[in-house]
Amino acid sequence: MSSMSRFFKKNKVVKENTFFAATKSLLDEIGKPLMWEIRPLTTKEDEKIRDSSTMEIQIPGKPGVYRNKVNTSAYIAKLIVASVVDPDLYNAELQDNYEVKTPEDLVKEIIDDPGEYIAFAGFIQNFNGFNVTLQEEIDEIKN
Repeated sequence: MSSMSRFFKKNKVVKENTFFAATKSLLDEIGKPLMWEIRPLTTKEDEKIRDSSTMEIQIPGKPGVYRNKVNTSAYIAKLIVASVVDPDLYNAELQDNYEVKTPEDLVKEIIDDPGEYIAFAGFIQNFNGFNVTLQEEIDEIKN
């Protein structure tokens, strides 16, 4: 095997889906939290999510000069939605049941405990290879 062929796609390890109990407020028939199925995202998917969560804002005092700013809350919500396989957050019946119209709003209604939501977001980020959460990176930059 040539040294270059070691980098061929056929040699890549495929990351499997995993499961996580995102909230303690939904239980199965024996009283255990329901498990959510989570899939790994690709770099391209993450880039698309980040781009859709980025806006240009004008730099104060500098007309016509803008900088990019990531809407962290929107990015995290979209990252979660893209990673969740089950439950189907795009399911109209489930959205109607919670009286919401988007998968991002649905996940926030299902996981309405802020601590659970942050823990789930952290799990999703860690599972997708972010060893430090986006919020931790932002906090570190601010300091």
